[in-house]
Amino acid sequence: MSQVMPQVETALGPIDVNDIGMCLMHEHIILADWDMRSNYEGYVDIEKEVPKAVASLNKAKERGVSTIVDLTPVNLGRDIHSILAVSKATGVNVICPTGFYWTEEPWMHGWDSDYLSNYMIKDINEGILDTGIKAGIIKCASDHPGVDDFNKKLLQASAIAHRETGAPISTHTTVSNSSARDQVAAFKEFGVDLSRVVIGHMGDSSDIDYLEEILSNGCFIGMDRFGLEAFLPTDVRVQTVATLCNKGYAGQMVVSHDACSFQDFFDGEYVEKFAPNWCYEHVPRDVLPALAAAGISQTDIDTMMIDNPRKVFSKKGGY
Repeated sequence: MSQVMPQVETALGPIDVNDIGMCLMHEHIILADWDMRSNYEGYVDIEKEVPKAVASLNKAKERGVSTIVDLTPVNLGRDIHSILAVSKATGVNVICPTGFYWTEEPWMHGWDSDYLSNYMIKDINEGILDTGIKAGIIKCASDHPGVDDFNKKLLQASAIAHRETGAPISTHTTVSNSSARDQVAAFKEFGVDLSRVVIGHMGDSSDIDYLEEILSNGCFIGMDRFGLEAFLPTDVRVQTVATLCNKGYAGQMVVSHDACSFQDFFDGEYVEKFAPNWCYEHVPRDVLPALAAAGISQTDIDTMMIDNPRKVFSKKGGY
């Protein structure tokens, strides 16, 4: 009797985890504030941006990418209909998110973590809006305020949804305040299975001791901002990944860009100037050959790009 493989939800429906293939574990397709979109016609031209996203993602597909994880939180502009359109047009699997960004919002303050978690649980168990598309991962974030009381409530809400549904968690951190440490501590307190957690943006650091400290907790780390040279140059990022591989940590790293086909944080022309390689194809086109040139085996590369994403989605977490 053949073994039934675990499945993961995508924009096009559930797939076996073995079909994830090469996966970029931290990306965004369209990131645009819903308040602005709702109040100002033309704030973003979706009919123009979807084909641009399709073209960009197809370039990554041509280089072997089968799946991306869109980690746009609800309150950062998650657009499930655009995600679906891009996935249909490219055939690339898109694992969709639920969860809230670190930014304080007035409506959140009056509600506790149990209440906030219900929205995530609904996205995971029932689907997002009217699409029937179920979220496959929980996104949560800490930034320059660190894990303050408000942010800790959001982390706890994510932990509750994780324990209730078994969905994995992927995070946003900033290296300026080492918030990864406090995220890990909060997840331990709230009963999260750290083997189902990706602590994000750790690739912005080249501090091997700090990275090993986070890895020692059994979580994955996201080396996931390749192309953002202003945060850390690519050659330093490559060397950091190579050093950790040589120390035996290939089984706990995922590699990605945190790229957006469209984002409203900066003018698009400005982004093209300061980060010309911040795109979905940079990792398969440039980074993986650079890792190979640095002496990293194809086995370790496949572990980071294929095996580790499969592990993240292969079992249910929480205890």
